[in-house]
Amino acid sequence: MNILAVGCHPDDLEIGCSGTLAALRKQGHHVTMCHVANGDKGHAVIRPKELSEIRAKEARAAGALIGADVVSLQIPDLQLKAENQQAVHELIRLIRDVKPDFIITHNPDDYMVDHQEVSKAVFDASFSASVPHMLPDTPAYSSIVPIYYMDTLAGVNFLPEEYVDISEFIDMKIAMNDCHRSQIDWLREHDNIDFLEFVRSCSRFRGLQSGVMYGEGFRRCKAWPRMTTKRLLP
Repeated sequence: MNILAVGCHPDDLEIGCSGTLAALRKQGHHVTMCHVANGDKGHAVIRPKELSEIRAKEARAAGALIGADVVSLQIPDLQLKAENQQAVHELIRLIRDVKPDFIITHNPDDYMVDHQEVSKAVFDASFSASVPHMLPDTPAYSSIVPIYYMDTLAGVNFLPEEYVDISEFIDMKIAMNDCHRSQIDWLREHDNIDFLEFVRSCSRFRGLQSGVMYGEGFRRCKAWPRMTTKRLLP
């Protein structure tokens, strides 16, 4: 299978679903990790241009740990809107190129507007990618694929419908998150947050819910024709 995971910032997929992506890669599936925003405002000291370059390198390093392709759409933080035609058009072209069997992205009511807007943009683009006369310079992708919404930050207001056992991949998940040193160090120094422990604790909680050591939770997009009887998650 081809799996497209679309997060907002360069570390969002690592936080929300990297254990699942690692499991999918071990099964031999092709994984593309896309971050829509460039993360240029995710630090109190490092200036945006420098930070965006740092975070792009961090994202590539994290994806390389599992052999995933990494793509950035380079939208500045806090400037993303689902009505932004450039972002939606780039997502349409990406979906047509990857031809995913399913997509993972943010829950529609995650904790910040950038995440919410990415969720909306993915929903829009994944339908529009199937319309032949939308951006006719690239061939339409005939499938309107299932979408799985990954966990919100700290699991707030999110009750999973499906779980993935990531016990085998928890160390990989932590290693992928640890690639994002600009965020890990900043959160520790400025907010007194051990974010790697935060990520491990959230995964342990989902594991407790689902009867394994570590887990990740997902909800399905329940819009026609995206439902399926198949088990697509590992």
